[in-house]
Amino acid sequence: MTTFISGGLVRANDIRQHYLHFGGKGPQMLVLPGITSPAITWAEFADELGKDFDVYVLDMRGRGLSEAGPALDYSINAMAADAAAFAAVMGLENYHLLGHSMGGRIAPVAVTRYGATPKKLMIIDPPITGPGQRGHGATHEWFTDQISAGARGDMTVEDMRPYFPRWRDDQLALRVEWIHTCDPRAIIDFRIDVLEDDIHSELPKLEVPTHLMIGGQSPLITPEEQAEIAALAPKLEIHRIPEAGHMIPWDTPEIFFRLCREFFARA
Repeated sequence: MTTFISGGLVRANDIRQHYLHFGGKGPQMLVLPGITSPAITWAEFADELGKDFDVYVLDMRGRGLSEAGPALDYSINAMAADAAAFAAVMGLENYHLLGHSMGGRIAPVAVTRYGATPKKLMIIDPPITGPGQRGHGATHEWFTDQISAGARGDMTVEDMRPYFPRWRDDQLALRVEWIHTCDPRAIIDFRIDVLEDDIHSELPKLEVPTHLMIGGQSPLITPEEQAEIAALAPKLEIHRIPEAGHMIPWDTPEIFFRLCREFFARA
């Protein structure tokens, strides 16, 4: 039986924000997805988490059914302010904050710069590029080509499969259906901003219990970079999953759910 309750729209941080709601019981949890992951692509994971948590999955600005447009600010700061404002407008109290990829980069900033007050924070394989750090591996086109193909309406599951060869057909089909809702400028602007914004200066400021989950086969955080982060923020709990790539919930869902439940249940 599904734990899905409803979708909804709310105005927060002066933009339209769309969310999906699962569970309705237990500790509240706000999920911030990745750079080209509308909220609907997290539905299967939120549905499972909804057995234990009251889960809200946010469409980040420029994605899904949230506001987009040529005048919109797509910076890390703007999206972090969105997340903090959403939690406040929705009256979330004693909630947990979980961010994957781009969402994992935004979540700590929502706490350190914009007053978000989660009880616990989980950041999943975020990009840690920034001043003095190495640059991106993938190009802008790796993302925007998918969006263009989806927008034409002729993209197939087989066209998407080379991007995510480990995914099931239904997961690929859902991405094909929704990828066109991602604003290409939202992707490019974030990828530029993430090279300039200094996440390394924010991690040591986190007072909230924080878990960093890293994909062992992901290129985003090397073992050397993991050691650097651990030295910067010794209170940070770090778990590296050897079997997983960047898309940890898709690659190793059982491990993802277990680590979530263990971390968020711990006193």
